[in-house]
This record gives sequence, structure tokens and C-alpha cells, in this order.
Amino acid sequence: MSLEVSTLVAEGSKMVTSYGDGIFRFGEETVTGSILLFPEAVYSWNVTTKDDITPDSFSRVIEKADEIEILLLGMGTRLTPVPIEWRQALKPHGIVIEPMDTGAACRTYNVLVSEARRVAAAMIAV
Repeated sequence: MSLEVSTLVAEGSKMVTSYGDGIFRFGEETVTGSILLFPEAVYSWNVTTKDDITPDSFSRVIEKADEIEILLLGMGTRLTPVPIEWRQALKPHGIVIEPMDTGAACRTYNVLVSEARRVAAAMIAV
């Protein structure tokens, strides 16, 4: 099942247009599996469940810390608590992690990018 996401205009930025069935769409571009999403780029993320995530899973996010204030964490179909070590890995770099289900992360990401906020998203495919 592919779910459509309301698309706001953010010129030159990656915006999620739909997700589901293990894929994410950005207009005509499709990415299979979990992703790390930045306004200018999308990367495959080697994570299939929350249990696959370690502080090292956020290394690409930390590399771009000067461009990010908020990391939206799409945790799949349901929200679960974020381990303190994930927050501790990001906090020294000025990044706040906000967990939510993947659908909410897609919608929130689009809104924040359209507002020119310094946001990235790490999303488990659903």
C-alpha cells in the first residue's frame, strides 16, 4: 500500500511525495528500503527495524551537523522510546532527535523543509 503525502513546494529540495510497500518516492525518484533524508539528498540507510539502530547509524547525520538542528526519526509503523545513547550521540553536535512513526516523519519533514528549517530525517521503510 502506497500512501500519498501532501507535497509542499520547496524549490530544489527533496520532498516525500509517497511512501509504503518498502519504498519512498520523491517526485519521479524512488528509493527502496530505509533512508536518510536531507533537503539536498537521500541515502539508503542499512536499517530495517529499531533494533538495527546504533549510535553509529547516525554517522552521516553527524557529518552534516552544521546543516541540521532537528533529526526526525521515522520508526516504522509505531513510535517507541528512543534510547538515551542515541540522544547522547547527537546532542554534542547540536542535533535534537524527534521520534515518530514513519508516516508522521514524512509529513513533518515536508512541512519543516518548506519552512526552510534545518532538518533531516532517518526513516525506517514501511
